Amino acid sequence: MRMTRAEGKERNRRALLEAARRIVARDGHRARLEEIAEQADLTTGAVYSLFGSKNGLLIALVSEYLGPHYDGIEQAVPAGMGLVEAVEVFARHYHRLCDDPDALRRLSFEISLQDLALRDPELAPKFAASVRAHEERLIALLSGRSHDGAAVTPRQAQRLATALRALMIGLSQGILLGLADAAPEQYFAAAARALVSPDVLGPP
Repeated sequence: MRMTRAEGKERNRRALLEAARRIVARDGHRARLEEIAEQADLTTGAVYSLFGSKNGLLIALVSEYLGPHYDGIEQAVPAGMGLVEAVEVFARHYHRLCDDPDALRRLSFEISLQDLALRDPELAPKFAASVRAHEERLIALLSGRSHDGAAVTPRQAQRLATALRALMIGLSQGILLGLADAAPEQYFAAAARALVSPDVLGPP
């Protein structure tokens, strides 16, 4: 059966994203568009047709990477939980990600993406905007949960999400790099729970 135009377009899109992921993880800021296209068995023209530019491809790569990550967080933290319990479950989920056999490879990929953004003034704001768009999902996940007899406001959820993300990334990198061996799942949960404080949440 012949592939439809839409199916062919999606196949090419997936091939370019997979090739870009491999090459960015390997080469960082030295990743070449020509090699990405070659590994996908396509031309650079396909990149411009599907993504508009190399940076367009890289931003799509960020979204492609972060989407499943936040899907997993949403599935791990069900609705109806109070804020403290939700934060602990979120932290335990992050700790389990460190046990994944691909965890070190993912960390290398994340650092490569950050390196690309730091070296390209045009890419940096787009990279930040893509990350913020996905973080809105975490803010929405925390908003409205019960804490101290009141519902957490979006403003409070944003402040907490910023602190939680920074803490979890730091601890996770520490484990993967061998700098935080004494950080079991319970430690992650306790550290995250400590952030649920008036100083972090701030006013409603």
